[in-house]
Amino acid sequence: MGVLGVIARRLDALIGPGVMLVFPLYASLRAIESPSTLDDQQWLTYWIIYSFITLFELSCWRILVWLPFWPYVKLLFCMWLVLPIFNGAAYIYENYVRKYVKIGGTVNGNYSEDRRKVLQMMSLDARKSVVQYVDKHGWAAVERAIKAAEKEVKKP
Repeated sequence: MGVLGVIARRLDALIGPGVMLVFPLYASLRAIESPSTLDDQQWLTYWIIYSFITLFELSCWRILVWLPFWPYVKLLFCMWLVLPIFNGAAYIYENYVRKYVKIGGTVNGNYSEDRRKVLQMMSLDARKSVVQYVDKHGWAAVERAIKAAEKEVKKP
């Protein structure tokens, strides 16, 4: 098979560092600079899962050495975690981790103290929706919606 055989056998070593380290590093830096907290969740969760995978490998290396498919399983799993089409890390957080973690953290972004308090009073799902809405339409649109809702409540 020659060159193609070598490439196929070492695919994990050729693609792995880019998929598991370089792209997540770049995306994490972009997430830090963005005003939204949604991408922060994806990349913080990714790094936590990647750390657990690394600890698992360090602890079980004697067994993993005998499993020739392990590097490919790890590469595919990390691709699922990282690639934006899947956002696997966010999926794992939403469906498995979140129910065991007390929610009520802080709100990032360039929001005034009053706006942060409003966002912190919301559930994580509501907060995500509001942050997406603010990113798309601006905070003034949210304030108009709140005023309209207050008028509806006051009507007899």
